[in-house]
Amino acid sequence: MKKSGALTTTFLASVTMLLTACGGGNNATNVGNTSPTQTANNTGSITNSSGAIPIGIAFAQTSNVALLGQEQVAGARIAEKYFNDKGGINGTPIKLVFQDTSGDEAGAINAFQTLINKDKVVGIVGPTLSQQAFSADPVAERAKVPVLAASNTANKIPEIGDYVARVSAPVSVVAPNSIKAALKQNPNIKKVAVFFAQNDAFSKSETEIFQKTVKDQGLELVTVQKFQTSDTDFQSQATNAINLKPDLVIISGLAADGGNLVRQLRELGYKGLIVGGNGMNTSNIFPVCKALCDGVLIAQAYSPEHLSEINSTFRKAYTEQFKKEPPQFSAQAFAAVQVYVEALQAVDKNSKVNKLALPQLRNELNKQILAGKYNTPLGEIAFTPVGEVVQKDFYVAQIKMDKDGSQGKFAFLK
Repeated sequence: MKKSGALTTTFLASVTMLLTACGGGNNATNVGNTSPTQTANNTGSITNSSGAIPIGIAFAQTSNVALLGQEQVAGARIAEKYFNDKGGINGTPIKLVFQDTSGDEAGAINAFQTLINKDKVVGIVGPTLSQQAFSADPVAERAKVPVLAASNTANKIPEIGDYVARVSAPVSVVAPNSIKAALKQNPNIKKVAVFFAQNDAFSKSETEIFQKTVKDQGLELVTVQKFQTSDTDFQSQATNAINLKPDLVIISGLAADGGNLVRQLRELGYKGLIVGGNGMNTSNIFPVCKALCDGVLIAQAYSPEHLSEINSTFRKAYTEQFKKEPPQFSAQAFAAVQVYVEALQAVDKNSKVNKLALPQLRNELNKQILAGKYNTPLGEIAFTPVGEVVQKDFYVAQIKMDKDGSQGKFAFLK
């Protein structure tokens, strides 16, 4: 099968405030590093001491990336309960084994190594960031352990290896939709200013797609402004762009830096449309730009309003627990666990999975993942032979904030 950076590093010093705002009763950052005791080595039964089949979850539960990791843990937890309530793997439950990737490459590598060598998982969901994936996925590839990316959207993720696939649609497919939505709202757009975080692998990948789409739409790219994800002052870049009188601003960054840039653009008088990239696709941006977040367009690979039984069930479970609509990162994490469960069920029908030697199960599971079709909260998905997700349903949402900036939501455009 199938080697390049999505959601990357830092959410700044405002992370403390954002973590509080993220709230919703979520204690996801406390669930990590649970390692079930295995009943056998790589040549024996793969169930753990509770009789469950271990699936590894490698998400950021600490560091400034935990804002995204919290959303992913929530989705995975909901999937674990849902599928175990439905009988697990033909009567055998699953057990999600969490390891914290933190926010850097070293954390992801350590998490993968622990899941593979100590926790003896059958496969891994993660890591949170594409930049981490380019370092950690080869660890799993060498060990011949399946990896399903739930949030890695940079180019060339599935090409990392034969055991790497993703349920997170690539930025090249998703990002152009937001620009097209902006043109639909304002057909008179002619000049475009682009901002991107130059120290973030995903933002660098995403901005290339945005800039190509701008040119393909016959628009004028008047400036490209660079920043760091650790920046808080964007006065210089924002002023330089505003002086060129753009009709549209496109930002590739993360929640804190992207939100601060939106706020400062508005404070400096920019009144045109703003498109945000996938790193800003979280309600955790709301406490940063508050009322000034209003109107930002962000392309989506998931809609809570998608009509299907599985999505209705997932949406209900999420809203009951967190008192808000499920975000894309939670839905993608749920979908990744679902793919593992349904692929394991298929393998189990031919050879009982808890009787297979672990290397054999991992190999059979990897083949079955690529062969299957899955009706997930994201819609129906499948995989190409190299592990790229095949998904037909995509959306664009526009942020709608209360006038005082205390509450907000993603309103999906028709």
